[in-house]
Amino acid sequence: MSEVKYETVIGLEVHTELATASKIFCSCTTEFGGEPNTHCCPICTGMPGVLPVLNQKVVEFGIAVGLATDCEITLYGKFDRKNYFYPDLPKAFQISQLYLPICRNGVVAIEGEGFQKNIRIHEIHMEEDAGKLIHDPIFDTTHADYNRCGVPLLEIVSEPDFRNAEEVIAYLETLKAILQYLGVSDCKMQEGSLRADVNLSVRPLGQAEFGTRTEMKNINSFRAIARAIAAERKRQIELIEDGGRVVQETRRWDDAKGVSYAMRSKEDAQDYRYFPEPDLSPVVISEEWKEEIRKSLPMLPKERKAKYMEGYGLSSYDAGIITGIKALADYFDEVNAILGQPQEVANWLLGDFMRLAKAGEGDSFDILLSPVHLAEIILMVKNNVINRNTAKEVFAAVWQEDLDPRQYVEEHDLAMVGDGDLIKDTVAKVLAANPKTVAEFKAGKEKVLGFLVGQCMKELKGKADPATLNTLLREALQ
Repeated sequence: MSEVKYETVIGLEVHTELATASKIFCSCTTEFGGEPNTHCCPICTGMPGVLPVLNQKVVEFGIAVGLATDCEITLYGKFDRKNYFYPDLPKAFQISQLYLPICRNGVVAIEGEGFQKNIRIHEIHMEEDAGKLIHDPIFDTTHADYNRCGVPLLEIVSEPDFRNAEEVIAYLETLKAILQYLGVSDCKMQEGSLRADVNLSVRPLGQAEFGTRTEMKNINSFRAIARAIAAERKRQIELIEDGGRVVQETRRWDDAKGVSYAMRSKEDAQDYRYFPEPDLSPVVISEEWKEEIRKSLPMLPKERKAKYMEGYGLSSYDAGIITGIKALADYFDEVNAILGQPQEVANWLLGDFMRLAKAGEGDSFDILLSPVHLAEIILMVKNNVINRNTAKEVFAAVWQEDLDPRQYVEEHDLAMVGDGDLIKDTVAKVLAANPKTVAEFKAGKEKVLGFLVGQCMKELKGKADPATLNTLLREALQ
């Protein structure tokens, strides 16, 4: 098999649950979790005789996302019924937008290692979410939970502009940041707040015509999306190379096994028997309303990155990582407001801080240490209360419970040794115990100095000022 002879073509349908307090057509809560079937009512479960009422906040969020992605806003729109039967959709139709979506023809700029490109947005439409099925492996039964029915969604549909998983992940990270900056979604992928359908085909290099695509639905982690793309590309190429043909179908990705399974042949729009939703009035958006929302938009990741580079002197890489996660950028601003040392704050955030904040489930990002406590650690290093190695130990120790770092240093006797005589005595002791190493240094073997520094630090329990120790050690060796 020669994979290099083929080009991958990918389009994405990204579903994001909106952070409204109530559902799209009723007053039920959108809160995640809860006992099954306790967050629903006759409207969101589609009981006979009920009437939906559109949540205005959903429209405002849709307009905001459209403006942030350079879309054209549809000033006169409608909802449509998408008819299909599935156990998690009790009324057997979904209220969506086919003919007049709220946004069209946008663009999202992405960049990564070795590439910069624009991804075109075909459309963004509003719709309601379906419920979910819960399988009980013990009793081999499946139960329907309708809590999620009617939770408002935006479906963001791209053009088939992606050529590899790296571009897809860069786009999803950029889109996730935009949604979080706007405050329209928490984008918690592990809770299903952000998930993607991946439409993928392959074609021989140089061929203009697209190959037959498959769709892998509702993948809810970046890692799983990258693995699914690699596996489906390989599957399609092997199929073609063996003389077979790719069938247009919907497939389910099993990330644990690293394979996808055919679910059903791919439906087209006519299979859903769309027709205008008779129970909802048209969605009319005035120019004044649209411009009012435009003026209320916050500074988005791209502009914030430029501010950090131009105003604080951060590198493109550092500024990109920090502004790519809104919670991290907000935290950076709070710590920097205390210290006024943007590069030092950035250095801390991009080290062990990122590792600990990302240690949660899935793609979650959880900051447990308050900004004032991180600022205190940085100040203790600056004021020579503790050295950097001790600061890292203190940081890891106080992170989980947001303890007072200065109090922790005092209680555990971690402050730096400031007694010059004690350091001199320790240096003399270490040199006397390592005559061979001293001889090697005097013979020009400079790198053994690190060993001697380490031995002194060990004797001083890591609490010596490195600069003072180095100076006294070199003086003694002379």
